Amino acid sequence: MRVVLQRVSRARVSVEGRVTGEIGEGLLLLVGFTAGDGEEALRWMAEKVAGLRVFTDADGKMNRSVEEVGGGLLVVSQFTLYGDARKGRRPSFIEAARPEVAIPLYERFVEMLRATGLPVGTGEFGAMMEVELVNDGPVTLILER
Repeated sequence: MRVVLQRVSRARVSVEGRVTGEIGEGLLLLVGFTAGDGEEALRWMAEKVAGLRVFTDADGKMNRSVEEVGGGLLVVSQFTLYGDARKGRRPSFIEAARPEVAIPLYERFVEMLRATGLPVGTGEFGAMMEVELVNDGPVTLILER
């Protein structure tokens, strides 16, 4: 499981001009899965995201979590995180989980994040999405499990 996490002051995702998810301050999560991912990886990642201290405190240090700042999460599936462009000119996505595996993983991950009590918006799995964000900092991390 791979997540590109971006601290944002606002973000939204749209499908065919319709907004499917939107947050103010919080974290945008671009999420990709492999066939070997399971419940343990999902749980670890959900806990990591919810507790990660990437928001600044009064001293300007990254010392506060998304929950502590009253922020939200925007979760967008992105199989291209497992694109391999080492050979040739077109990336291979052989490591990315097929939809029949990835969709239940994505849905379960979103469910786990919602169970934290944080507001969670989403994109639409498999849809052509437009993601807009204002990266705050910028702060971008790659998390893997």
